[in-house]
Amino acid sequence: MKRLYRSEKNRKIAGVIGGLAEYLNMDASLLRIIAVVLTLLTSGIVPLVYIIWCFVVPLEGDLK
Repeated sequence: MKRLYRSEKNRKIAGVIGGLAEYLNMDASLLRIIAVVLTLLTSGIVPLVYIIWCFVVPLEGDLK
């Protein structure tokens, strides 16, 4: 069973998008571009979701 986590190796800030990319089997760079575009289109909702996920989604090493 796949689990959502914040990536320790594929991270730029907190590893949220890296972990989501691993969960969705996508390229993290593509997902980061999508996040930037969605931020511009939704008047900044994506950074708020990102901050919430930093606290809610566990770090990869904490799952073991």
